[in-house]
Amino acid sequence: MREKHGLTDTLRRVLEAGGERVCVGDIVEALRSRGFGPLILAPALLVLLPTGAVPGVPTVMAGLIVLVAIQRVLGRRHPWLPRRLRAFGLERARFQRGVEWLRPYTERIDRYTDARLAWLTGDIGTRLSAAFCVVLASTIPPLDLVPFAAALPALAIALFALGLAVSDGLLVAIGYLGVPVVAWLLVTQVL
Repeated sequence: MREKHGLTDTLRRVLEAGGERVCVGDIVEALRSRGFGPLILAPALLVLLPTGAVPGVPTVMAGLIVLVAIQRVLGRRHPWLPRRLRAFGLERARFQRGVEWLRPYTERIDRYTDARLAWLTGDIGTRLSAAFCVVLASTIPPLDLVPFAAALPALAIALFALGLAVSDGLLVAIGYLGVPVVAWLLVTQVL
């Protein structure tokens, strides 16, 4: 059975990264191959949160999702990000406050996740999940024209990404259930 990677442990690793500032590049290095899940999850969550109601934000976040997910589809073991994005960061104290604020939520999520359906979070499973994240992210720009419709593919992407981040294939499987729903929404609302 694969080792379980909880979100709380992931945040702890991220907090240990960097110096006076915690940069995106430090986070990617600290997470190594687990970096794909969190790096896909973060922009998906920004679409799901109230920030996703700001016109254009879902489309930009979809571009970030595609940038990261396509690398996993192509077989990269570690995510690559442009130098400018890798250099973006926060002061350690501010970042630590954010991590402490998130800790109760991540601990709650960790209680319900487990290393289930490991084949969905193995090499082939993660590449297939990343491919579906690319497809789902490509539906976000046209759905951005319909109020709050971009949240549905973002939710499916978030499930895929969370499943990959914590090595829980059940969450990945639930993410697959969102694919036909997003296809139906795209056909009925946009096309």
